[in-house]
Amino acid sequence: MDSNSISESASYPINESSSEKDTGSPSKSICSSASSSSENVFKDHKKYGHSDDLPLLPGEIVQDSSWKDVTYLCPYSDCIKGTLTITNYKLFFKSTDRETPFTLDVPLGVISRVDKIGGTTSRGENSYCIDLHCKDMRCLRFAHKPENHSRRLVYEKIHNFAFPVTNKRPLFAFEYKEDYGVDGWAVYDHEAELRRQGVPNDNWRISRLNEKFDVIDTYPSVFAVPKSATDEFLKQVIVFRSRGRIPVLSWIHPKSQATITRSSQPLVGVTGKRNQDDESFVQMITDANAHSNKLYIMDARPSMNAVANKAKGGGFESEDAYNGAEVVFLDIHNIHQIMAGAVKIADKVENNKTSVLVHCSDGWDRTAQLTSLAMIMLDPYFRTIIGFEVLLEKEWLAIGHKFAQRVGHGEDKHSDADRSPVFLQFIDCVWQMTKQFPNAFEFNEYFLIIILDHLYSCLFGTFLCNTEAARMKEMKVKETTKSLWSYVNSDKDEFRNPLYAEYLHQHVLFPVASMRRIEIWTHYYCRWNPRMRPQEPTHLRNRELLVLRAQLQQKVLELQKELETKNSRGMLASSPPRVSSPVNV
Repeated sequence: MDSNSISESASYPINESSSEKDTGSPSKSICSSASSSSENVFKDHKKYGHSDDLPLLPGEIVQDSSWKDVTYLCPYSDCIKGTLTITNYKLFFKSTDRETPFTLDVPLGVISRVDKIGGTTSRGENSYCIDLHCKDMRCLRFAHKPENHSRRLVYEKIHNFAFPVTNKRPLFAFEYKEDYGVDGWAVYDHEAELRRQGVPNDNWRISRLNEKFDVIDTYPSVFAVPKSATDEFLKQVIVFRSRGRIPVLSWIHPKSQATITRSSQPLVGVTGKRNQDDESFVQMITDANAHSNKLYIMDARPSMNAVANKAKGGGFESEDAYNGAEVVFLDIHNIHQIMAGAVKIADKVENNKTSVLVHCSDGWDRTAQLTSLAMIMLDPYFRTIIGFEVLLEKEWLAIGHKFAQRVGHGEDKHSDADRSPVFLQFIDCVWQMTKQFPNAFEFNEYFLIIILDHLYSCLFGTFLCNTEAARMKEMKVKETTKSLWSYVNSDKDEFRNPLYAEYLHQHVLFPVASMRRIEIWTHYYCRWNPRMRPQEPTHLRNRELLVLRAQLQQKVLELQKELETKNSRGMLASSPPRVSSPVNV
């Protein structure tokens, strides 16, 4: 993107990386963790029930007795002998051969694959093993003694509770009964967020066409569309979009009224079919922006892929059929191209005051990545803790990213072609932005890591299922599970960035999307390697900085009051001027 096209009001990233990095080391027992000290992993025993040395969550039950004489083949140190315990939520290993206990706490939901290695005739001290391949970048191996006959029982228990969907068991989220004193399910309300953006207004309205989820099964119950589009008209548009996912409003600029809308691909096919209703609907989106008679259609796919989709009945918009539309293929293959695509969207909306329609094939993977990142760049609200929670609920959960299919919650299908780290890519992009703008985000790195940990853990109901309809109607997660936001919002200081300067960043961020600026997120991808961890957990230091900041802010308020008092008494007005004026003769 040409640097001249960026407005002066935009913030630019700092040139040097911060010398301090947040740690990904979890500090509470609900987080997956590995530590040389059980106190580092389970710092609050009072909050969670425990049996002997095993901390248990509300609803967590030990399965049979513990297996002794098990060896953990640690890739970073010597073999560790200890006791292995399986609950309906986690695998817990504790050493028995060390003065300082080593513990390993692995939520079973993170396990992607379980393998038996070696047979009863295998030679070698630690050749009779179980391998666990995890979604959080871990590969764990536990050796058993053949004469103990424990491996088969451990394998069966792990397989039974790591893959509850396959084994027709409930996910642990439906058994977890913690009370955080905060209702995380109340964080997001469709209409409240639209009202925050100024909708309904003269150009946009709220539609309840899908209130019972029976018209577009992958869409939320309510969404915003151009005011001139009636619900009956929308039914005609639905037939020409893949999975019926018509263009709906994601974000509206508070000044220019330029919008970001999202959809799936049009069903053009190899014959180049047209649909007058769809073309009229897209024109309504263009007309809703008084500052421009043009609409950019950002297709996340490479152009070759979009053309190939015509053979499957899909395709892309023709500029001849859609008046005033310009189709741009973002050619997304990797993480820096996701960032670059989002920057293009934010630039068109902010600097060109032009509306943008974003889609890929079905509009629930790359589309969510692009719209979410662009909205973070454009709207400082989404850089706050609550705002980011709202963003995930709005652009990922409510509008149908297929979390269950992409993550594989509770299913023994590690080779499923539909599994994909789409959401992880997005969170990585957000982290890249926090590195370039360390003062612009209220949340810290630990907040992002907690989200990813519980994407896999199945402890909360937040990321379960593929659609809002499945969560609300079929699984009733609001009534039967806890929200991740209940946990986060019960102690926000744990996830707050002490360097956050809200008053400095109430404008647009344009991160550098070059490969030269993309960093490896070592505190997530490499956090299990003890040699890669900081000596002092950064989130603990963050708490100290937050206390210091609060003290300084209090001091500033006191000084401001003192200054106002002096002003009110006229003390400053009566003081002589510090600069003398020349005398003219």
